Amino acid sequence: MMKTTASLKPAEVEKKWIVIDAENAVVGRLASFIAMRLRGKHRPDYTPHVDCGDVVVVVNADKVKFTGRKLEQKIYYHHTGHPGGIKERSAGKILGGRFPERILEKAVERMLPKESPLARKQMTHLRIYKTAEHPHEAQSPESIAFTLMNAKNVRSQ
Repeated sequence: MMKTTASLKPAEVEKKWIVIDAENAVVGRLASFIAMRLRGKHRPDYTPHVDCGDVVVVVNADKVKFTGRKLEQKIYYHHTGHPGGIKERSAGKILGGRFPERILEKAVERMLPKESPLARKQMTHLRIYKTAEHPHEAQSPESIAFTLMNAKNVRSQ
């Protein structure tokens, strides 16, 4: 008697569309939940080398929360490419700026496998909108309620 593990093939994958309301959700907890759904780790037939995750639509990304004093103290760095060109911005400044959805996008991206074609493919299945409207009603997405999950010391913007 031979025991084998069934492995998914890319043609056999059925992707579900889910909508998550990010209002009052803690960034790290929400990002880990989204990364798990993008990878497909919630499925019983999860296969590591196949893109078997869902398509995730996140709304109200500008209303996410940070615990503690991270809103003022968490610093995001980027480099311009020129000598001495390191720039920094606080999390509160990014959330109050023009593209507040980048906070959540970068948090999810950093939870996926690094620099692989599979991670880049999985990131294309993440749609983040800073308002409550999204143009994906035709896919009839399933709505998933995401709560604070007992987080203490949550600060608003």
